[in-house]
Amino acid sequence: MKQLISFVLKKVPRKYLQLFSHFALKVVALFYKGNTVECPVCEAHFAKFVPYGRVARANALCPNCLALERHRLMWLYLREKTDFFVRDKEILHIAPEICFIKRFESIHGNRYITADLESPLAKVKMDIHQMPFEDDRFDVAFCNHVMEHVDDDIQSMRQIHRVLKPGAWAIIQIPIFEPQADETYEDDSITDPKERERIFGQDDHVRLYGKDYPERLRAAGFDVVEDDYVMTLSSEVQQRYALPVDEIIYLCKKK
Repeated sequence: MKQLISFVLKKVPRKYLQLFSHFALKVVALFYKGNTVECPVCEAHFAKFVPYGRVARANALCPNCLALERHRLMWLYLREKTDFFVRDKEILHIAPEICFIKRFESIHGNRYITADLESPLAKVKMDIHQMPFEDDRFDVAFCNHVMEHVDDDIQSMRQIHRVLKPGAWAIIQIPIFEPQADETYEDDSITDPKERERIFGQDDHVRLYGKDYPERLRAAGFDVVEDDYVMTLSSEVQQRYALPVDEIIYLCKKK
């Protein structure tokens, strides 16, 4: 299964995976029946989660709603440490994840806006470098695993900051590859796909983030809270939900 997942992720364009993979995974779910792990997003439980990733990680993907480890962590964080689920807000969700879309929309209705340059799941087609929204519009923004793809991440972060209301917040996550360097590495002269994958982790990444990532967010205007929420949870909870035990939540606040 790991080899099959890795092959599909490398060969099938992302937009087709977004449109059709959940149908195939409904069948896969039949072979994962059990009660060892539970997805907090959809509340389904399985013997284990499905492997996922270009180098497939075991116990990663919920076959019912397609939540990955980071999505399950974010759901718990929003539920336990924010008021996201109890108040109507103006929400901007950039590069929306399928596991969240209907659930967030059921809470916030047409005040929940999904946006992306290419995703067939997004309501608004836009370039994150110059977003078509007015200043100070949104209460919350989500932008997960996008900044490693864009030409100018600081400009993109500034755009998110611009469209947030004063006092609003965003969660802006990026992939971390260990060992993590002190400084973010970029080199646009590297164009060979195999070399890009070797250096940046994927051939469609344009930078490899270092420990200076929070400083890049601050350079865009945010106050940044580096929340180690997952590390405050018991090992039993971490294992039950198959969480990424070393992931920091970057909570970005606009003054």
